[in-house]
Amino acid sequence: MSTGSGERHYPFDTTVAHPARVYNYWLGGKDNFAADREAGERAVTAGAKILPGVRANRAFLRRAVRHLAGEAGIRQFLDIGTGLPSAGNTHQVAQEVAPESRVVYVDNDPIVLAHARALLTGEAGTTDYVDADARDTGKILEQASRTLDFDKPVAVLFLMILQYIPDADDPTGIVHDIMQAMPPGSYLAHSDTALDVSADANVVRSADKLNERMPTTQNLRTTTRLATYYAGLDLVEPGLVQLPQWRPDEEVDPTLILSAYCGVARKP
Repeated sequence: MSTGSGERHYPFDTTVAHPARVYNYWLGGKDNFAADREAGERAVTAGAKILPGVRANRAFLRRAVRHLAGEAGIRQFLDIGTGLPSAGNTHQVAQEVAPESRVVYVDNDPIVLAHARALLTGEAGTTDYVDADARDTGKILEQASRTLDFDKPVAVLFLMILQYIPDADDPTGIVHDIMQAMPPGSYLAHSDTALDVSADANVVRSADKLNERMPTTQNLRTTTRLATYYAGLDLVEPGLVQLPQWRPDEEVDPTLILSAYCGVARKP
């Protein structure tokens, strides 16, 4: 679903918080500014389990990519809304399992782009970066095809990014259009914060506090809405579940309850 409006870039204004840099702050990174730290702290102090959640999401990325590169035999990855690099990036996890894996990252924040260029130096041909908004699916597919072969299965990752796309831009349509371009045997891996007050009574308050400081808003959706992203796909076990519940390993605290959900699904 290319929006037809061309590239959408957040203004490079360090006095305004950006989701990728706020997330970097929550992970303990250094690639953020005062506005990002303030927005992040406002959300954390509102009471939601944000810090355990961002760690759980990184752990899900590692488990999902290991599964996809290992058991599922996927050798191509399209990571949309990748954010700032940190330990255990998609290409590192995938290429640890299968060194021949090809990975394309997609983001449109200038700081993310600068880090990506530095990170990918010397890795041309196996890892690439597309400077595009997640909503510009036409550009994503066109430029990702420089590195990925869409005649062979691809794992598409939308991790903690669709929650920043408003309903007016049809996040379900974005996922469906990307997956429609993928061949059978491809996979979707997805995670998002959900509107689940039974899991975290403070999730709405924290989202409201975060949105007060960002030009883009976090849109909390029910798990029923999140399930629409997987329409036409076959969810692998254990289905759409809270982050710590997806194929946990020794890194995961099984008692952790989060209003953040994830899933992996195969295109038949």
